[in-house]
Order: sequence, then structure tokens, then C-alpha cells
Amino acid sequence: MTLRDHLATGVTTIARCWSVTRRDGVTLGFTDHDRPLSFDGLTFRPDSGLSASAVVQATGLSVDNSEATGALTSDAITDADIEAGRFDAAQVHLWHVNWTDPADRVLRFTGTLGEIRRGDGAFHAELRGLSEALNRPLGRLYQTTCGASLGDAACRFDTTAPGVSAEVPAATTDGTLFRLSGLTTFPSRWFERGRLTVLTGQAQGLTATVKRDQTDGPDRLLELWSPLRAPLAPTDLIRLQPGCDKRATTCRARFDNIANFRGFPFIPGEDWLLSVPVPSGPNDGGSLQ
Repeated sequence: MTLRDHLATGVTTIARCWSVTRRDGVTLGFTDHDRPLSFDGLTFRPDSGLSASAVVQATGLSVDNSEATGALTSDAITDADIEAGRFDAAQVHLWHVNWTDPADRVLRFTGTLGEIRRGDGAFHAELRGLSEALNRPLGRLYQTTCGASLGDAACRFDTTAPGVSAEVPAATTDGTLFRLSGLTTFPSRWFERGRLTVLTGQAQGLTATVKRDQTDGPDRLLELWSPLRAPLAPTDLIRLQPGCDKRATTCRARFDNIANFRGFPFIPGEDWLLSVPVPSGPNDGGSLQ
């Protein structure tokens, strides 16, 4: 019997099951049934109290939306994990399942977690459907600086090559300032605007952007734009990737990657609009001063 046939009987045994896959690869299963259900190699737990309002779905390109609520627990969804951003943009799947035979089920929703609010031992998470991606602007900007991110498919620079990135213990006094050793082979400001990724410890998987990178004798001083949202121990291992200010001169001199530069450095500036013919001298669209 299919789920459609089961619903047609008028007496149903239907439960909802959720799977939440975080960006670090951890997958959790929840159900509003009073007993655990298992399928697709995942056990859906009933003790989280996870539930949801009616899922709004429409034809066309309108955005599907809903909201899920649940309890904060010590081993499933914790306040610390939400604070650290581990559930930001997590993948969500919702099934309607015949709890007497979990093979009879239908996928009702696929999307991501949006804004998460928490308090009083519970959380409220916005659910965003697949059409949410249509709200993002696409296309290229005609600007002098590069529109790619260092190391992505458009840039093609190998940030994992030897001598480019570094893995070192996070000898730090707080989540923003780092004093590191063993990085004397890298030029000054090499990691500025780069990425710091935590590889071990409670903050494993979290990333941040480097605001300032300077040398202090044999040590390296790094400052982040914002602190990591989880505790970091001095012995935790971190990976540092170089940064780029997206200028053509930097792309050529520092990374030797000008062939993949994705900016337009020779577009005339706004001063060119005010330029007037002159009897002599260059009139190349540069500054009038």
C-alpha cells in the first residue's frame, strides 16, 4: 500500500520526520511521533520536541516558507551550536511517514534553515524552500577590482599548495587576537583578508576572516574581524589561508595569477566624465588633478 492509498482509508497513522544536515556534515533526525523511526540509514528521534507550522507551498516562483520549533537539548540541538553558527543554512528535509511502515512515505519539503531565534530552552527556526535561491542577485559587476574569491572556481589559485597556507596551534588570548610562531617564511600581511579555519577542539569547523596581519619579532600577530563563536584552546589546530585585496597589481605580483583576474582595471573612473579636450598632454581618462 502506498502512502496515497493509506491516506484514502480515512484512518491514518501519519507522522512527520525531519533531517537536518549541517554544513560540517553532521546529520540529525527528528520526528513528532512518540517513538523513534528509522529509514535511509538515519534514526529520527522523538525526544527533541521538534514540530513545525503548516508548510506554505505554491506554484510558480514564489518562495516556500514555514517555521520549525524545538527544544534545546544537551546532545541534539544545543544553544552553543546555534550560537556558533553550526546550524546556519543547514539542509532540511521533511517527510510524511506512515509510522507503522516507514517505507510508506513522501518527501514534502526540501530547503534550508534561515533565521534562528532561541530562548527559554527552545528555538524557532525559519525554513526556506529551494526557490529562496531566486532572491539572490546573480551576474558580474563591472568594477576595477576582482569579483572572484581567492581560490574559488573563477580565481583558480591553489590556496592549498605548499608554502601558501599554514597549519599551526592557536596560541591566542581570546577569540579575536592571535600570537603565532613559526610563520616567518610568509611575507608581511600575507594572511590579511584571508581565512582562518579551526581544525580541532570545540570550535572545529568554524571560520573567520583575518582583519590584520603583522610581524612582531619572531611571532605573528593576527586579528580577526569578529571573534569565533565557540571556545578556542591554545593547543587547537588552525589553518590559515592567504588573503587578497582584489587589485590587479596584487594578483600579478603576489599570486602570479593575472590570467584569471576577474576585474576590469582599465575602466575609466568617474573623473573621465568631467574631462574636456585639451590642446596638449595626455587625455587618457585618468584623474584631472
